[in-house]
Amino acid sequence: MKIRKAVFPVAGLGTRVLPATKAMPKEMLTIVDKPLIQYVYDEAQEAGIEHFIFVTGRNKNVIEDHFDRMFELDATLAARGKKAEQEILAQNQPDAGAVSFTRQQAPLGLGHAVWCARDIVGNEPFAVVLPDELVLNTPGCLKQMIEMAATLGEKSNLIAVEAVPDHLTHQYGICGVGKRTGKMFEVDGMVEKPAKGTAPSNLSITGRYILQPEIFKILETQERGAGGEIQLTDAMIGLAKSQNFYGVEFEGERHDCGSKPGFLRANIAYALKRPELREGLIAEMKKYLGQ
Repeated sequence: MKIRKAVFPVAGLGTRVLPATKAMPKEMLTIVDKPLIQYVYDEAQEAGIEHFIFVTGRNKNVIEDHFDRMFELDATLAARGKKAEQEILAQNQPDAGAVSFTRQQAPLGLGHAVWCARDIVGNEPFAVVLPDELVLNTPGCLKQMIEMAATLGEKSNLIAVEAVPDHLTHQYGICGVGKRTGKMFEVDGMVEKPAKGTAPSNLSITGRYILQPEIFKILETQERGAGGEIQLTDAMIGLAKSQNFYGVEFEGERHDCGSKPGFLRANIAYALKRPELREGLIAEMKKYLGQ
């Protein structure tokens, strides 16, 4: 099962981190020195993705600009002899024709955002990557999933899962656990935000998916679910009636950058992984804490 394309839903309003996202897309907020969208793009690129599909909304043009070439900046850096900075920008530059943008005109939910990419994805399996969820690990979460997908038959779907405290399962999409093989297991049912005490497990569905194109037909007529939005989980429940779903307990540290505490935690975690920043950051933290 070859996964060539990845869909990035980036039309959300980022209301959990207002006022920072009033004029700036949350996907362009920086973790250390790179925007969120660059981290998930890099993760997809590492996994072998060839075509990157961004589902955008109003006031998101800066995301498209980020993946474009800025001739004035290139010329200025060249004139000043800043070769290191030029190399960084060159590494972030996608190949010509490898990036597509389409518009979600109304905030109708994750399922609707994925459906908006149907014509670009076409009739082949694809990945969905939520940009406000980062996984700190090498190899990345998506690469782990694609390697596991290669061991499965055609028409298989995968979802990344993470254990959450039992008393919080009602806040997440939760999957049931069937036959297990190492870090992967057969999904035995899914439920979106189950009532307290009714969750089939404590494994929550996180922001990485590998889906078959038949999901688009279901999303086309999917009724609104939780929050009055078209939920991707509801469509996956429908697809699971005819296709296999597998859960992947990935290796790595997940950071929910769509929340203020998660965003701050991610900045610290990613900075500590940088050798040139680690010592200075620890010194500043000790100074701040009076140690």
